[in-house]
Amino acid sequence: MPGLWMGGHEFKGSSGQLEFAVVRDEFDLVQTLLRLPGHGPGPGVAHQVWPIPDGPLDGTQLAGVIRLAEAAGEAVDSGRRVLVRCYHGYNRSGLVVAHALVRQGRSADEAIRLIRARRSPWALHNELFVEYLRAGLPTARLLEELTE
Repeated sequence: MPGLWMGGHEFKGSSGQLEFAVVRDEFDLVQTLLRLPGHGPGPGVAHQVWPIPDGPLDGTQLAGVIRLAEAAGEAVDSGRRVLVRCYHGYNRSGLVVAHALVRQGRSADEAIRLIRARRSPWALHNELFVEYLRAGLPTARLLEELTE
């Protein structure tokens, strides 16, 4: 999906050392699933924060993921640049981006393959998140709410 990026709070710089990824104004909307102070975004950049664990999610957390994916898709459709990020940029951000792709008509498996091809083979290595996507996030949310 052109205009939609996923990433983390750290990256391996040209020296081979880990560096902090600080967002300034490269994006119009930043969605953060793990907020770390000093990582931006800069003033004037829309920022949506929904901290979730890289593990089992309850119905409320899944509802937030669904809302973020909807907002990301709407922003991209209106020509805005969107970054979805978590700590490493593999699982939590992958869940949101994959659901945004599913909402655009891709199957869950197509979305997962695309993310792994474009981001990293390590993306969406959290099998529970893959199960959520294959079941459909709205269905996973309802099932989680029944067990709460």
